[in-house]
Formats: sequence, structure tokens, C-alpha cells
Amino acid sequence: MTLEEAMVAVWREAMAEGKAEVELEGRKFAVRETPRKRLREVDFELEGPASGRAGRDARIAMRGLEQNPKTESRWAQLARKGHKVMQFLEAGRYVGVVVDGKVTIYGKKKVRGGEQKSEEGQDEIVPQHE
Repeated sequence: MTLEEAMVAVWREAMAEGKAEVELEGRKFAVRETPRKRLREVDFELEGPASGRAGRDARIAMRGLEQNPKTESRWAQLARKGHKVMQFLEAGRYVGVVVDGKVTIYGKKKVRGGEQKSEEGQDEIVPQHE
């Protein structure tokens, strides 16, 4: 499962379907609410690329966090308009966002026409919002 596929799966089950737990790669992870703002969040793991001398796949620990609509970001503006927005973090660093099922990975360079080139040279369609 790719990172993008995992992000959409977590978003779909937690945000769109409102499930109490999400399932990835045969494992279940609880969806809970943050104590103060009552935003949905889920900590999950997925298999990463082989690393180290042993060549074994590493587990990547991530968190999906519902966008706080009371902030000033463009993602919060979308959340205030009723879009379902979930941010994704790895090791405390924001790595991407899913809005209504569409993934944006941070750190990719924008190319004209709404497409992005990833580091591997693959095109990715970026959602164009109001």
C-alpha cells in the first residue's frame, strides 16, 4: 500500500464513513477525539520501504488529524465550507492532506496545469479549490 493509498483509506473510514476504527494492511487503529478541540485523530502504522542492513521493511508511524476549522489556513477555510479535511503527520511533521478524498503531498514542486512532479518523476493531479 502506498502512502497516498493509506492516507485516503484512513480519511475515508475516519472522516467520510465516521467509523470508530480504521483498518490498514489487516490491522485496526482506533479513531479518537482530541481532548480540547474534539477533532478526530488516528495513529496508524504502515509498511515502509526496505531500510537498514537487514533489508527488512520498516514500519512508518503516522497520525491523521482532522483539520481545525477555526484556524486561518486555506485548509481550514475548506473545512468551514463543509469539506472533509484531514492532515497527516509523520514524526510530528506535516507530510500531506486529504480533502474530500483527494491527496496533496507536501514538498512536491508545482508544474503548470495543476499537475505536480514527484521526486520519482510521476505526475500527480492536485485538487483545484475555490
